Amino acid sequence: MDFAPLVISPSASVRDALAQIDRGGRQLALVVTEGTLTGVVSDGDIRRGLLRGVGLDDPVSAVLNEHPATVPPTADQGDVDRLKAERGVRYIPVVDASGILLDIIGPDERVAVELSTPVVLMAGGRGQRLYPLTKDVPKPMVPVGGMPMIEVILRRLHAQGFRRVHVSVNYLGHVIEEFLGDGSSLGLQIDYLHETSPLGTAGALAQLDGRIDEPFVVMNSDLLTDVDLRRMLAFHRRVAGGATVGVREYTFEIPFGVVRIEGELVQSLAEKPQHRELVSAGIYVLDPLSLTLLERDRYCDMPTLLGQIIEAGRSVGAFTIHEDWIDIGRVEDLERARAAAERNGV
Repeated sequence: MDFAPLVISPSASVRDALAQIDRGGRQLALVVTEGTLTGVVSDGDIRRGLLRGVGLDDPVSAVLNEHPATVPPTADQGDVDRLKAERGVRYIPVVDASGILLDIIGPDERVAVELSTPVVLMAGGRGQRLYPLTKDVPKPMVPVGGMPMIEVILRRLHAQGFRRVHVSVNYLGHVIEEFLGDGSSLGLQIDYLHETSPLGTAGALAQLDGRIDEPFVVMNSDLLTDVDLRRMLAFHRRVAGGATVGVREYTFEIPFGVVRIEGELVQSLAEKPQHRELVSAGIYVLDPLSLTLLERDRYCDMPTLLGQIIEAGRSVGAFTIHEDWIDIGRVEDLERARAAAERNGV
């Protein structure tokens, strides 16, 4: 579940909590401090508080359940079902050993099945269009909604059942490695692909040749999206091609009137027409055979690799992404992502 619409801060009032419960439509609000679950407030907690004389403008701590029912990321469906029955609750937050909120399991939801599928995050770029924000901080570590964007991505991957992640690093890569470590704090297994020089959007993948024996996901580490990668994997296996590219519709307007002529005569005029094109969303599924097309430590962009796959006689599928998607390439994109995080939560 996307728990962001349920989150409130510890400084919120009972009135704020009530409003958030109403907006979230889940009969509860989650009090979160820097990613850590502080407690849960249900509509029942608020009603009982009001009967005790708690006011709507009192701090939310006056009605806070500081010891809610929670499960670790390793819990199975049986654990969740038993806890729901024992505690008489419909929603179970998933937290790690440090109390970090990872997910929330609703009444009609099942525990995400852990996937063996590896995910590769390309995190070696310099992020020059975000300079000076990236002068001393690698682009994936730029914060969105109170946490580095790469952490946002990793938490979403975990919520979908992914556990194995390879992170390609180059520019200020040590900052990313020191922050993520081996990934255990996020319930993940993370290792690193080190680029001694920029290798493009696909070159670092050559280091995985012989280490992966199933289709795997590759995505840029500056993307915030709600796309269900499990559906994309299912699409890839159904198409049975060498690769699948996530695509989005991009609409742009020509800021002038367009004139179409034949010879010296005008045939038609269109005032500022809109054009629609499908563009790459920076998310891919690759067959492990594609890795044999790469040379270790040699620069290669993803379009080049995809072209080689097609030249080798293998098909490349197109998976259309309709979900929310933000490519944080420019300062205005970052501002838009931060505004969305503030409005809806990360």
